[in-house]
Amino acid sequence: MTGDIRVLIVDDDFRVSGIHRDIVAARAGFEALPPVRDASSARTAIRDLRPDLLLLDVYLPDGDGIEIGRESGIDRFVLSAADDVPTIRRALGSGALHYLVKPFDPRALQDRLDRYARFRNLLSSGSATQETIDRAMAVLHGGAATTPARAGTQQLILDALAEGEASSVELAERVGVSRATAQRHLAELAARGAVEVALQYGSAGRPEHRYRVS
Repeated sequence: MTGDIRVLIVDDDFRVSGIHRDIVAARAGFEALPPVRDASSARTAIRDLRPDLLLLDVYLPDGDGIEIGRESGIDRFVLSAADDVPTIRRALGSGALHYLVKPFDPRALQDRLDRYARFRNLLSSGSATQETIDRAMAVLHGGAATTPARAGTQQLILDALAEGEASSVELAERVGVSRATAQRHLAELAARGAVEVALQYGSAGRPEHRYRVS
């Protein structure tokens, strides 16, 4: 498959859409189209710009992002603050390839974009064997195999998170690993959707990432 993957972001928050646009633009093989902020503009952009992938919020001023995706028939991720199960099931049932609950670690979106690019390459044209289909689906959703040692450390982190929400520093202390090791495993767990990340703002300084089990 040739040419960059053209990505249209649909989000009514211009700051959020700008962050997502920058993430897309920084990935090799992707082109970030100008974001749009409502359903009407999304339909026009889809018709005129012919994107390959949509990044859709659910709640738009004049419509529903899930329905925009459904009617477009274009590959899509749903990126939304909505964390209720009916909305998540509706999005996935409509054909969304991924669902990310905002706010999320930027690396989670980066990872899913990279997976999507490999997925498209595997299913680029012509016919496909069952083995190719299985590989493509594993790339899109499964990811690389985890070694026993990594799996063990990640399970310890998940067990520690069962005690309650924590920062990477707090988790490193609970598990008995370095902060860098905890952050690396947390990034992998977040990319797989096993943990959720939120920003906690203090009175001064940079916001702190807080993690919890999904």
